Amino acid sequence: MTTNRQNGSLYTSIQQQVATVEFGHPASNSFPSILLDRLTKELNKLSENDAISVIVLKSEGERAFCAGASFDELIAISNLEEGKKFFSGFANVINAMRTCSKIIIGRVHGKAVGGGVGLAAACDYVLASENAAIKLSELTIGIGPFVIASAVERKIGVAGLAELTLDASNWKNAYWAKEKGLYAKVYDDVNTLDKEVEILSEKLASYNPEALSEMKKTLWKGTDNWGSLLIERAEVSGKLVLSEFTKKALEKFKK
Repeated sequence: MTTNRQNGSLYTSIQQQVATVEFGHPASNSFPSILLDRLTKELNKLSENDAISVIVLKSEGERAFCAGASFDELIAISNLEEGKKFFSGFANVINAMRTCSKIIIGRVHGKAVGGGVGLAAACDYVLASENAAIKLSELTIGIGPFVIASAVERKIGVAGLAELTLDASNWKNAYWAKEKGLYAKVYDDVNTLDKEVEILSEKLASYNPEALSEMKKTLWKGTDNWGSLLIERAEVSGKLVLSEFTKKALEKFKK
């Protein structure tokens, strides 16, 4: 089941102490700014909810996990302020995931591109299917994955980030992502993936919530500067998207 809403959809269901947050968009589960804002607010709200211990982040449908930020909005950027605001969308989501007091499990069932890779990287633990290939293609259109780079580097290291970003036109398969540390486990099919997500989330929800919260802080130690760093990076991307190179590349891509 996939949404056909232009602004996408976001649903949260809570069972026992597990909150499942599911996002969707007709364009390969990409994120318009309004949906990024909704996800940021939802994560901040769940962070304060004492009735839950664990969050599962997933997307709709059977194909892509997330195609990153909205291409239509990217093309429409006409000045630096708009550019910074657009790229700050993913910065705000990653910071909300980082500061959230709950452990976040990522359920990645399909391909992830750009910001979608950043979303997976900002989860605390990711289970994926073997269809969950990844790509950071930003350099091909004259920008770079600057906003999500810190989250990706934290999981796969500088060498992994370099390999992923500089080989911008090629996919890396799910087993590459697991080997590098982005995914914890990879399963043959989505049914198995869903069973394992359920088992893991229930197990985690049975643990001491205070211990989980403290563990979360430990896992994200040394990232306190991200609040300002990711917004600075959003400004870098905002400048680059206005370049002649990017305008031409986007026009070609659009055609």
